[in-house]
Amino acid sequence: MNRPTMTRMIFALSLGFGGVILATQIAFANPQCGSREALTALLADRYGETRRAMGVAGADAVMELYASGATGTWTITMTLADGRMCLMASGLGYEALTDDLPAKGERI
Repeated sequence: MNRPTMTRMIFALSLGFGGVILATQIAFANPQCGSREALTALLADRYGETRRAMGVAGADAVMELYASGATGTWTITMTLADGRMCLMASGLGYEALTDDLPAKGERI
């Protein structure tokens, strides 16, 4: 492969990776929000997720983790003082852990 072709290919790959990163940033910068009732029903009906953990996030928000042990999907939500719930992040590979941190064992 000659040098100009290789340069164009690397440039095209860089643009592609940049587009993926930009799309991810836009998705997380504009979380989906709606009524708590509607979003919890969506998480339960579509993904089989139930609430697994929660915590206070600042003076006027509650963070909750919804997950499905069967499918391994998970979603982090934020419920605001006005009752709106926002989907903040989601993914695959959920695994419930009970280990205390820091983990015991040999240092690598």
